[in-house]
Amino acid sequence: MSSSSESTATESTTAANHEIVVVLSANLHARPAGRLAKAAAGFTSSVQLEYAGRTVNPTGVLAVMGLGATAGATVTVRAEGPDADQAVAALADILATAE
Repeated sequence: MSSSSESTATESTTAANHEIVVVLSANLHARPAGRLAKAAAGFTSSVQLEYAGRTVNPTGVLAVMGLGATAGATVTVRAEGPDADQAVAALADILATAE
């Protein structure tokens, strides 16, 4: 059993891929774009937002706003890296609760 515990510990430090689809509750205007950029910059994972065939790095406010996603739009959040799950969860929460 100890080898199983060691395996679990090793897996938690490896890079992960995570993706989630969010339906926006509001337009991606400056305020939520700023919150997304600030949050995305705090993760070591590579993070991307995708909407209508366009993909951007959400660490830039203008890039996020440039997606042009409006209320009711479906945005995909992707991350790859050691904290991918946390990054996707944090950005999805911001998108889902944007006002």
